[in-house]
Amino acid sequence: MFALKLFATLGCGLMAGVFFAFSTFVMSALSRLQPPQGIAAMQSINIMVINPLFMMVFLGAAVACIFLVLTSLGRWHQPSTLYLLCGSLLYLVGTVLVTIACNVPMNEALAKLDPASADSASFWAKYQIDWTFWNHIRTSAALAAAAALTLSLGKG
Repeated sequence: MFALKLFATLGCGLMAGVFFAFSTFVMSALSRLQPPQGIAAMQSINIMVINPLFMMVFLGAAVACIFLVLTSLGRWHQPSTLYLLCGSLLYLVGTVLVTIACNVPMNEALAKLDPASADSASFWAKYQIDWTFWNHIRTSAALAAAAALTLSLGKG
């Protein structure tokens, strides 16, 4: 059980770092490019992010959190239960669900966009604002999840 908690904690922390990088400098750097170049760069990033290592951490942490939620439901008497539930649910809802419901659909719409089209600049401007907003949510949720799960490690 400790190894599972540690994996979930590290996975959530690592994802918080990835999302933090996008929120603090990647999207800002892309916004400094001309819209066709920024769009093309983000389209490339969205293709490259679907790789085994990233998906193992992103989805592996989610699977670990699901397991922690299920096992915690029968262990209310243990001091770590509240931290496990809060951390796991923060990651599952604030990171995974937000990714699926918000960021992925925006990425799919961006993938269909021709960077050289006449309306691409206005789409790109709105995309950056909306995508980054939801990315801030994912960053905060993953970081809070990592903090709660870290606290669970010391509680048994």
